[in-house]
Amino acid sequence: TVAVVRPVFIWGAPGIGKSSLVEQFARNLGLECVSLLGSQLAPEDIIGVPQIEGGKRTFCPPRTIAREAPYCLFLDELNACSHEVQKSFYSLIHEKRVGEYTMPAGSIVIGAGNRTQDSAIVKQMSSALINRMVHVHLEVSHRDWLEWAGANAIHGDIIAYIGLRPDHLWSQPPKHEEPFSTPRAWHMLSDAISGFREISPAHMEALAFGCLSPPHAAQFVAYLKQTRSRFQLGRIL
Repeated sequence: TVAVVRPVFIWGAPGIGKSSLVEQFARNLGLECVSLLGSQLAPEDIIGVPQIEGGKRTFCPPRTIAREAPYCLFLDELNACSHEVQKSFYSLIHEKRVGEYTMPAGSIVIGAGNRTQDSAIVKQMSSALINRMVHVHLEVSHRDWLEWAGANAIHGDIIAYIGLRPDHLWSQPPKHEEPFSTPRAWHMLSDAISGFREISPAHMEALAFGCLSPPHAAQFVAYLKQTRSRFQLGRIL
């Protein structure tokens, strides 16, 4: 509700569904969601490039921003962009304006970013930028995720496992380079499993360890072996 009247910044760990949440929010409002990735932007990608019209210089913002219909502008990884890019967002976030272009009435602006404790690539956000937004902290909810998973074709084995082990839905990002469990990682694993008509235990193990925290992957594979053996025993009996 706040995002309709004031710009909002969503803080949260990688892979917990910040982008999906914003996209769903925009759909609920009937708005197109236009995403900009802060870590891949330069200042001219926001303020536009100069042109001469009638002997005067004017800046032409990019078509992705300069739209006629109301929309949701999602500034993802906003705190990963350079300070120069952060400054180019000031008027766009605070006044919904860049140069001579003003976003249509009914448009909303939402930013999102990871936290420094998540071993992600982030930069200190300027106090001027912080003060232009309402800040919320997103946490993982296994109940919300299971409800979402049931409506979005997540593999049944994964839904059943997270129902039994909700604490395995997310794990703190490690300090060294290895996969770790997040809602996004479980979604990736679901897509990978669903790509097989039949999957061998070896392939299942490789996929699980390629997506999840090692302890979670080992326990998920053990869970599958146990449920498969029960199924086979039930067929024999």
